Amino acid sequence: MRQLRMNTTADARAGRADAAMFDHISLGVTDLEASRDFYLAALAPLGIGVVMELSAEQTGGEPAFAFGSDGRPRFWIGRLTQVGMAHLAFSAPSRAAVDAFHAAAIAAGARDNGAPGPRPWYAPDYYGAFVIDLNGVNLEAVHRGAA
Repeated sequence: MRQLRMNTTADARAGRADAAMFDHISLGVTDLEASRDFYLAALAPLGIGVVMELSAEQTGGEPAFAFGSDGRPRFWIGRLTQVGMAHLAFSAPSRAAVDAFHAAAIAAGARDNGAPGPRPWYAPDYYGAFVIDLNGVNLEAVHRGAA
């Protein structure tokens, strides 16, 4: 039987090929500019910001913004006619960054969906915080490892 292994933030930083489950994630949002401002504020404590902007001419439809921490677009938002349900978990470099993400997201207009804290039922070293964003998406910041 193949043993399953959960990847960590350290795996991703070390460049492990299997560290990232997703190449990028895209969400349709109801208000592109408000959502861009929300994600800029909420993700700044995690070192994530806008790394690319595409015009309607470039996409062949609606403008879009891409967020990332390494210059590579990994999380896209664009105006769509139908918004779907989603959960996104962003890696955090520390427990302090998880706390800062939660506070920044709440200040930017999110609803609390789980205060920062350990969640040992997920993994022994799991520390996370949850919010519901402006579009009803369940966002999480998670740190795996020592405090």
